[in-house]
Amino acid sequence: MNLSAIIRAMRPHQWVKNVFVLAAILFAGGQGVTIGTPQIVATLLAIGAFCLGSSTIYLVNDIMDVESDRKHPEKCKRPIAAGELSIASAWILSAFTLCGSVLLALAAKGSPIGVIWIVLAYVVMNFFYSIKLKHVVLVDAFCIATGFLFRVQGGALAIGVPVSHWLFLCTLFLSLFLALCKRKAETDLLGEGAGSHRKILREYNGAFLDQMQTLLAACTVVAYTMYTVSDETEAKFGEDHILVWTVPFVVFGLGRYLLLVQTQKGGGSPTKVLLGGDLAFLLNGLGWLAVVVLSLYRPFG
Repeated sequence: MNLSAIIRAMRPHQWVKNVFVLAAILFAGGQGVTIGTPQIVATLLAIGAFCLGSSTIYLVNDIMDVESDRKHPEKCKRPIAAGELSIASAWILSAFTLCGSVLLALAAKGSPIGVIWIVLAYVVMNFFYSIKLKHVVLVDAFCIATGFLFRVQGGALAIGVPVSHWLFLCTLFLSLFLALCKRKAETDLLGEGAGSHRKILREYNGAFLDQMQTLLAACTVVAYTMYTVSDETEAKFGEDHILVWTVPFVVFGLGRYLLLVQTQKGGGSPTKVLLGGDLAFLLNGLGWLAVVVLSLYRPFG
């Protein structure tokens, strides 16, 4: 087997999505929860489990979609669609990545239940997504969103803290926003031929997707803003926290991403944007992170 094809088929560039596993440890540390080497190691193991678990699903998905991918202007370059990796080899590789994911999840342990159960739920849900659910309008977007919620929950279990309702809501709205932005980018790229690549794209139209993107962006901003000024947040981080200062970064980030989608400059791929495909978006994200760290951890206070 071609090593380059194997690596590309696993889509390691997509692993950046697993940054959501870090959400729990980032915010838990700021509220007095002890974060030491065991918690850091457990979180990294959970990230590794989701990385290999997602690679398993990408392989299965590419096997299932091989014929339609060959008709797509971009997806035809994927190793399985391009004939660089045989379907039989892809099945074998998916078995290895699944085993690796399970082993890492078991090593991460977790409390009150093991990380393994969340990782398995993630893999099973995405398996059904690959064979059926991605062909059901809106259900496909909610499956993608649920995958991000699983990541957040996995990170929380790894360090033994609960997921706050604020983190749940912000993750839900943001991931739905990203999922429907991707659908918008696909329909714009493929034009009238969108339905021939994937039938579900016929059920999504530009006006509906534009309305849903606007709605979900607004929900994300409102939920996040309410979180930063809530009594619960003040009780956890103190009256002098400056999390509200991160709201402009969130608004700019969502607006910038919408612009990238509308102008077809990479907005259909969250991974591409997060990996530096757009410098303004990347710098804005780093600014948000810096203010969060200053507010929660007060390194100079």
